[in-house]
Amino acid sequence: MKIGFIAMSGVRAWDQELLALGLSMPGFVERKEVIAQLPSLGLLTLAGLTPDSDEMSYHEIFDYSRDQPPEGPFDLVAISSFTAQIEEAYQLADHFRQRGVRVVLGGLHVTSCPEEAAQHADAIILGEAEEVWPQLLEDSRRGAMQPVYRPTRPWILADSPMPRYELLDPRKYNRITVQTSRGCPWKCDFCASSILIAPKYQTKPVDRVVAEIRRIQSIWHRPFIEFADDNTFVDHRYSRELMRALIPEGIRFFTETDISFGDDRELIDLAHQAGCKQVLIGLESPNSSGLDGLELRTNWKRKQLDQYRRAIDQIQSAGITVNGCFILGLDGQTPDVFEAIIEFVEQSGLYEVQVTVQTPFPGTPLYNRLQREGRLFEDRFWEKCTLFDLTHHPTGMSAAELRAGLIQVSQALYNEPATAQRRKRFFDQLKRRPELLTVRPGDLGTL
Repeated sequence: MKIGFIAMSGVRAWDQELLALGLSMPGFVERKEVIAQLPSLGLLTLAGLTPDSDEMSYHEIFDYSRDQPPEGPFDLVAISSFTAQIEEAYQLADHFRQRGVRVVLGGLHVTSCPEEAAQHADAIILGEAEEVWPQLLEDSRRGAMQPVYRPTRPWILADSPMPRYELLDPRKYNRITVQTSRGCPWKCDFCASSILIAPKYQTKPVDRVVAEIRRIQSIWHRPFIEFADDNTFVDHRYSRELMRALIPEGIRFFTETDISFGDDRELIDLAHQAGCKQVLIGLESPNSSGLDGLELRTNWKRKQLDQYRRAIDQIQSAGITVNGCFILGLDGQTPDVFEAIIEFVEQSGLYEVQVTVQTPFPGTPLYNRLQREGRLFEDRFWEKCTLFDLTHHPTGMSAAELRAGLIQVSQALYNEPATAQRRKRFFDQLKRRPELLTVRPGDLGTL
């Protein structure tokens, strides 16, 4: 078979005024470019489960115009998409099906909205795709694909294939993705991935991670790695073993984790030695009112608030920058949160900051709750699931105040003098530790 793997890449705000504003903010632009240039690890993994006898190709939709999508020829097309671009993914799927090409859709949005997605595909995959992919291929060869494929057990990361990184054009990507773990032990109400796709947290064997990195190094010269994990360093024992194994590999990497990373000085130092340049940490709110009840099992997020500044200092003093993420419009927040975030960023010394708007993605506890409470502007607003567009009525402020606050905070934090000041402060601190001055601004990047 001739199989096309197509990723619906690229992120943009739906609100045209916010989009125009974002284009003037360096931090926003840099993150947009990074996200747009990340390949779909899910599709590359499925390609790794596909027999060599099949002819495969990988495509990013941003390489094509809407009127001229990749034409193949294909016998089967697998499409992966963010929620914000799912409508475009449906249009692309319809385009191929009208031409007799079989289409399979999967991922978080499809798992959340299976009946909707099934209208645009010959087959959909619900949940983790690895277990069912070989059967789907066999059914496709026989012309007898089932409409729905659902795994019977959680996928074991130790059984994961080598992603087919060789399908990528090395000139197109500034970062390459590797998965070291799947899932997260915390249950935040806005997060779908660890609830729908991987409800059980697990890690990939260290030797498998190293093998994947070495495969990448055989294709890219000095690649920058992004760990495609929900929470990389949450298992400190595993993480220390992984970092020790990565030190000889000489890589540079970025990842996402939680604030507990700042509690383990040994792990922080090992991560720096292994090439960790930046960690993205969901701080969410600088005050307790926004954090209370956000993590549904033990209110874990709220309990960490008093550790924020100490943890940031611990991590950054080791030469690893922190990208602190804040969410505007959380229940319990009032307009006072806008100045509070600006003040926190200035006082904490964060190297980078990401500010988004609370977004109820379909399938999340947050979406279900806001729908029950009648707070959604509309039930289907997928193109606005960008993390920057308003989709519902907040509690402690009006929607207009929230939108104005997003603009206020963005202008205060993303202007060039503020960005330059944060970075200067970080490197001034490093001068006290000459052994860390191998870190260079060009190594750090942003997300």
